[in-house]
Amino acid sequence: MKPFRWVFALLAALLPLAAAPVPTNYLVYAGTYTGKGSDGIYAWRFDAASGRLTRIGLVAATANPSFLALHPSGKFLYAVNETNKGTVTSFSVDAATAKLTRLNQVPSGGADPCHLAVDASGHVLIVANYTSGSVASFLVNADGSIGRTVSFLIHNGSSVNSARQEHAHAHDVVFSRDNRLAIVCDLGMDKIMIYGLDAKTGALSGHDPPYAVLEPGSGPRHFVFDAAGKHGYGINELSSTITVLDWDAARGALEEAQTISTLPADFHGQNTAAEIAIHPSGWFLYGSNRGDNSLAEFVVDRATGRLAAGGRFSSEGRTPRHFAIDPTGRWLLAANQDSNEIVEFLIDQETGDLTPTSQRLSVSQPVCVLFK
Repeated sequence: MKPFRWVFALLAALLPLAAAPVPTNYLVYAGTYTGKGSDGIYAWRFDAASGRLTRIGLVAATANPSFLALHPSGKFLYAVNETNKGTVTSFSVDAATAKLTRLNQVPSGGADPCHLAVDASGHVLIVANYTSGSVASFLVNADGSIGRTVSFLIHNGSSVNSARQEHAHAHDVVFSRDNRLAIVCDLGMDKIMIYGLDAKTGALSGHDPPYAVLEPGSGPRHFVFDAAGKHGYGINELSSTITVLDWDAARGALEEAQTISTLPADFHGQNTAAEIAIHPSGWFLYGSNRGDNSLAEFVVDRATGRLAAGGRFSSEGRTPRHFAIDPTGRWLLAANQDSNEIVEFLIDQETGDLTPTSQRLSVSQPVCVLFK
């Protein structure tokens, strides 16, 4: 076992003893880019005890559902339609068959929506429009359909990478644990924006401080909070780094504390970082590399939130745009967009290391994985 990991392993092993039993049967949904062999959203049944995945097939035909989000009730699913005339589509979920029934589709308010999230109350949906650099909030109706647009905010700014940061590019949406703030990474401005959220009305408002500024040329893409709500982690697409930020929950403020590379020191070539996720135990964090085609593991210091480099593992394919860890923390599914495959990995609970299994899901251009 790697140095110091035995402490993490012991504590991680004790966590389930105090927790309620975790279900073992889930559904897995995959969002895709359509037009080259894919028709929309696909699904599989997943047995977390064995890691076995059983194909269901196409469950909803819709254009470029590149990111998916689940309603807190589990009864509804939402997808951005990443096109120049961006839209967002709502579906009801049939838990027995995994089939999705379209409820409605509305304009996203901008071009190429790439991310969306539903707040903890299930009453508000927020969408990030990449190409137009805008953010829109919508009310969610009682029947799960998308209601009226409440707020529409346009980001203004740029940064040092003239090819990729010529203007704002909103890239994801995350809610604070108390559900009073919305965090939005903007790749084009090198800023992590912070907005006030009224969960009753769905309105977004200015906040003080309004954002955290990252190193020029970073390109913040996706963001996660730790389980304790004391630290945030942003993966930076353009610099292939992860930034650790201390989170002042009372003020709603992020302060940069550490930046660490997702690549080895001797790496040469082109790479863009993509997804970030924390293991349910809180001891491990992962980031994906497109170019190096790898999944980078980090060990989390739970006291300080700082990261130490761990292992680096082949994604077993090309362009791991997204990945997701199952609710039990035993398995990771990596969506390799350009090799048309989702690959399953077994997670070592002591070290966080990843071992590919025989489970490989054939699907054209997978770009998002969602467990239900």
